[in-house]
Amino acid sequence: MDNKPLVSVIIPFRNEEKYIAGCIESLMNNGYPKEKLELLLIDGLSTDKSAGIIKSYTEKYSFIKYIINQKRVFPAAVNIGYNNSKGDIIMIVGAHAMYNTGYISKNVQNVYLYNADNTGGILNTIAMNESFTGKIISMVLSSSFGVGNATFRTGSDKITETDTVFGGCYKRSVFEKIGLFNENLVSTSDMDFNTRLKKKGGRIILDPSVQAMYYTRSTFARFIKNNFRNGFWAVYPLRYTKYIPVRLRHLVPLIFVSALTGCFALSFLSVTFFYLFLGILGIYLATSLFFSFKHISKGIHFSLFIPLFFFMLHFAYGIGSVCALFVVAVTYPFTNKT
Repeated sequence: MDNKPLVSVIIPFRNEEKYIAGCIESLMNNGYPKEKLELLLIDGLSTDKSAGIIKSYTEKYSFIKYIINQKRVFPAAVNIGYNNSKGDIIMIVGAHAMYNTGYISKNVQNVYLYNADNTGGILNTIAMNESFTGKIISMVLSSSFGVGNATFRTGSDKITETDTVFGGCYKRSVFEKIGLFNENLVSTSDMDFNTRLKKKGGRIILDPSVQAMYYTRSTFARFIKNNFRNGFWAVYPLRYTKYIPVRLRHLVPLIFVSALTGCFALSFLSVTFFYLFLGILGIYLATSLFFSFKHISKGIHFSLFIPLFFFMLHFAYGIGSVCALFVVAVTYPFTNKT
């Protein structure tokens, strides 16, 4: 492409002093012409040194803009970024990541090459630190057993049409056609946006040669908290929409936890349910061990602990979904849906 379009890169963030500079540098040095680029950093009222770090960039580069997000939440940040952007192409990226050279150019190229409405690539999950726990978490979040058929996490060997991507690269016309992000959906607004896009016949393309590195949480407590939150927001959108904006893979933990706890509770009434409980647990453990031992080359100690992290991921996620289902059931008659 000789006449490259103006690309507006929206970067929502809050308290990212450790990673924001690396993120900005990776986008600035991505190979895309700076005169055809604008970086919009949307700050959800950070309390750390993030603002000062960004100020040092805005003083040097006119294409970098710093904007406050009073609502703090991600979808509001995206909408603020869009409303302040000028680009023909809108990219939404995470501040907690770094982007390989060519990330912007390849995404933009694919938009036009495949007549796509949204393009993205592979997310390589790495630990924030080199701790044993951090390494296991990064393995679990890159496993198809851990995260299902989320191709942008597990990888692909070919360009393919998919349901969502990380670091979406959209035609501006997509926002004009389907509207902005739903600000009620704190944690699943991106999936909701892509669901609406697909319903309108839009195409989402994943290119495995387009890659980013994402720094995942590396403590057990943060791992559990984050997955509970993700599970909650997989179901809670039902309070605001007439559909669930997630895929079947996001609901499997809900089914697993419901079946496991339900059979255990009913086992006090009938031994049949106790055997069902053991059967479900046994099948899960066998599958977990199978996927765990794929990492045996990295050390037997990893393979022995990974099943625990698989279980805690799925159980925390499932419990979060159960809690959300209860809240939605209680509030359902009083909620206006769109």
